[in-house]
Amino acid sequence: MGKTKTTFFCQNCGTQHAKWVGQCGACKEWNTIVEEVIQKEEKRIWKQSTTAKQTVNKPLKIADIVLNPEERVVTNNNELDTVLGGGLVKGSVTLLGGEPGIGKSTLLLQVALNISQKVLYVSGEESQSQIKMRAERLEANNSNCLILTETSTQQIFKNIEETEPEVLVIDSIQTLHTNSIEASPGSISQIRETSAELIKFAKETATPVLLIGHINKEGNIAGPKILEHMVDVVLQFEGDRNHTYRILRSQKNRFGSTSELGIYEMLSNGLREISNPSEILISKKDADLSGTAIASTLEGIRPLMIEIQALVSTAVYGTPQRSTTGYNLKRLNMILAVLEKRAGFKLGAKDVFLNITGGINVDDPAIDLTVVAAILSSNQDIAINPNVCFAAEVGLAGEIRPVSKIDQRILEAEKLGYKSFVASKYNKISSKNHSIKLILVGKIEEAFATLFA
Repeated sequence: MGKTKTTFFCQNCGTQHAKWVGQCGACKEWNTIVEEVIQKEEKRIWKQSTTAKQTVNKPLKIADIVLNPEERVVTNNNELDTVLGGGLVKGSVTLLGGEPGIGKSTLLLQVALNISQKVLYVSGEESQSQIKMRAERLEANNSNCLILTETSTQQIFKNIEETEPEVLVIDSIQTLHTNSIEASPGSISQIRETSAELIKFAKETATPVLLIGHINKEGNIAGPKILEHMVDVVLQFEGDRNHTYRILRSQKNRFGSTSELGIYEMLSNGLREISNPSEILISKKDADLSGTAIASTLEGIRPLMIEIQALVSTAVYGTPQRSTTGYNLKRLNMILAVLEKRAGFKLGAKDVFLNITGGINVDDPAIDLTVVAAILSSNQDIAINPNVCFAAEVGLAGEIRPVSKIDQRILEAEKLGYKSFVASKYNKISSKNHSIKLILVGKIEEAFATLFA
């Protein structure tokens, strides 16, 4: 047994300190330094087989390096596979974070019950009977899925050696503890050490490992920041408690793009994959209402049609209010300034409220023209034709600027049955004939004249 020593860790960022200080020098947070007793054993928990050949890596010229295609495990969950870049890479470690009750455990249990590989699902939070009840609700039965309720990494690795799973799921990393560290579960030391052991196991056995991580009150994954650096993929499961829709985003992916998006709907029998997100992002209404406009946006390679709602009214109080949901407030203020200065619309003394339906956040500049159209529609109290959609950026000079992948946006609008598409006349649109009517404008005044003439 090694020598016992005391170390100080920041509970916010995980930085190690030699002594207690009031403020962490790394993250600048106050009163987050906690003393932890560390006592490491000389041997590691997961020990590579002695029969395995030890290889010594040597430096190679970049031209001599041979590229091997990454072997992926298909999860049979199309939305998750899309976000991951095609499936789980063998030997990868994926960290899934999200708010309590958002559906992290439901998502991974659903994956474990539908994947064709042998899965060991380790839960440190629920009993086997609780997991069985959830599995029955999910209406899936996989004889290859093994359920283990354990928090000790020593016992987990013993079960791994006996069962030899092809995929490992840990729910959650904050509940695990190892006897080689004398600290409570969920502490910085325990999270770092147990994560290191699981990563070592994944790399040496080429077994994909899925970890569930809790988040703190700021919305970041709890524990040391080094945890996110150590794993290969970091996924964020988001959602609004007032909506049944859930969004899966990739914050880090060593094997694919981080701009992909997965959308689910939470139902009583589990998470339903949304193959056509526009069905949930555009509200169904019988009458044409002013202040609403449809935008064509992109999340990764996926085009989405979203509805933007605006309400412009006379300010009751002295200072006009500016409020947004799902949209950058500073960008809204910029657009209002452009409308006031360049187009002559007097909005300085009016309240402006903006909402993107469906509870999602969008930062694509291509929705600028849609925001302008919704604001002007509400200000004039004239409804925009619901068969018209927009995709263009608005510049500070009042010009309508081109956006990327315009052809892809047009094809999606065409496929969903829209009749007209408003875009910048400076966009380079392919010569392919589109059945949808293209309305090309260069200034805000032209867009206004076209929509409200």
